[in-house]
Amino acid sequence: MGMSFTLTLAQPHICTVLPDTCPGQSHPFRQTQNRIADTHTHTVTHRCRHTHRSKSLDTLNPFLPRRRGLPALFDWFFEAAYPPSLQEDPPILRQFPPDFRDQEAMQMVPKFCFPFDVEREPPSTAVQHFTFALTDLTGTRRFGFSRLRAGAHSCLCILSHLPWFEVFYKLLNTVGDLLAQDQVSEVNELLLHLLQQPLPGTQDSVGLELGSGVMISSAQGIPSPGPGKSMPLSCFVAPDSGRLPSIPENRNLTELVVAVTDDNIVGLFAALLAERRVLLTSRKLSTLTSCVHASCALLYPMRWEHVLIPTLPPHLLDYCCAPMPYLIGVHASLVERVREKALEDVVMMNVDSNTLETPFDDVQALPPDVVSLLRLRLRKVALAPGEGVSRLFLKAQALLFGGYRDALVCGPGQPVTFSEEAFLAQKPGAPLQAFHRRAVHLQLFKQFIEGRLEKLNTGEGFSDLFEQEITCSGASSGTLRSYQLWADNLKKGGGALLHSVKAKTQPAVRNMYRSAKSGLKGVQSLLTYKDGDSGLQRGGSLRAPSLTSRSDCLQQRLPITQHFGEDTVSEP
Repeated sequence: MGMSFTLTLAQPHICTVLPDTCPGQSHPFRQTQNRIADTHTHTVTHRCRHTHRSKSLDTLNPFLPRRRGLPALFDWFFEAAYPPSLQEDPPILRQFPPDFRDQEAMQMVPKFCFPFDVEREPPSTAVQHFTFALTDLTGTRRFGFSRLRAGAHSCLCILSHLPWFEVFYKLLNTVGDLLAQDQVSEVNELLLHLLQQPLPGTQDSVGLELGSGVMISSAQGIPSPGPGKSMPLSCFVAPDSGRLPSIPENRNLTELVVAVTDDNIVGLFAALLAERRVLLTSRKLSTLTSCVHASCALLYPMRWEHVLIPTLPPHLLDYCCAPMPYLIGVHASLVERVREKALEDVVMMNVDSNTLETPFDDVQALPPDVVSLLRLRLRKVALAPGEGVSRLFLKAQALLFGGYRDALVCGPGQPVTFSEEAFLAQKPGAPLQAFHRRAVHLQLFKQFIEGRLEKLNTGEGFSDLFEQEITCSGASSGTLRSYQLWADNLKKGGGALLHSVKAKTQPAVRNMYRSAKSGLKGVQSLLTYKDGDSGLQRGGSLRAPSLTSRSDCLQQRLPITQHFGEDTVSEP
């Protein structure tokens, strides 16, 4: 695991352990492996001190000098008031920094804070947390973490490039509690220091203390309070990029398995794997966005490469008629208006009633042994805490795509490449062969292969959870043979890999060989994750209908909005 970092503040007290990488996202400063989010939450005694009060977030002007050009924990905080009608924009009640002047964001983002019919939907009696995501034409992404107050009188929102759900949800709770007690100056101080202090790099060991009581330092966990000091107001650990999402720590995955039946989870997985147009609906915003994010996470190590809008505001309902694949969350108050539109070939999941409507046979298009595995095991692992659900879908992905390693080739003087012909020429059985013929046209598979080749050819190599699962389960019939050939070539010193690959690819080959050796030696320990292969043979002989291939034009479209499960975050 990488180094983590602790951020503590004296007024108000808050403790946060920041990760070295974002799960499912790359660090803002660099490209990293695609990982899945996992969040650990610790609850401690609540204690709040009342200090002097202020009425304006503009009272602290020394927000400058902000370190221009360097990433910060967040870009913009604001509170938007409840709009009186669908035709009016939510007014901004307060913001930080006071001089935030991104006019496009100020005009567009507040509309996402009330993604329901404000004229007909009764205000919720409970606080709701939800997220939205924006991607501009340059690929720069921002994530909106929102806290809708009880009664929906206003919404607090933090705009950030970091997809850290629990970090920002708890930060919003802290800010909301302080504002409810009219402690605006404390909110000022908290946001000021968070905005000024850049995130430390993964290799840094930073210890910085400011006069106001802000400290950032490397840490392995929650620091203990000193003698005579109270515990922090709120403590939490941000996502660990090296682990799969677990229940109940990961709120997105937990909400999905609680709200959606096993069969419908498999149906959503199959629809996303086929790159369909998928609509999720619910009356509870937190459940809606959690199910959207968790559904994407089940695709790991693949990424959803198309339009993704966790909560669709009323003024963008026409996006539901888009011809390209999408995954969109729609509040229940807007579903009637959506159904009035010309929807074609749309998969619709009503989370509240647990009904899945689809014109496709996407589940039947999966190999029967994979379907049997998911159906037999999901009902058991969904009831237990831990990584069981995530590892089950990881196993399914290894069975579906593990054979890609046998199609990695390297010619004289050429970098490692992927042979589609070799991939399709494998003999894993008729159902899986039929699936592979469709898979090679999927954008998510193409992007996955491109990512793996980039890791090999830049010397990074790979040995992640997916590769371990392939080795463990024997998902690729030629995996052991292929690795032995790679090893033999290296030992001979004159093999194709050692002398025909460009110099920059040689470290990648060595990394791959080392990963293979460690993976093979660790098969016995990894077998603890195997759930018994007997269940894999219990599927019936289900027909696998052909899927329509996406055109190259659609595959090259820039996603309008993307979120969880994506590993590329452009530097702000």
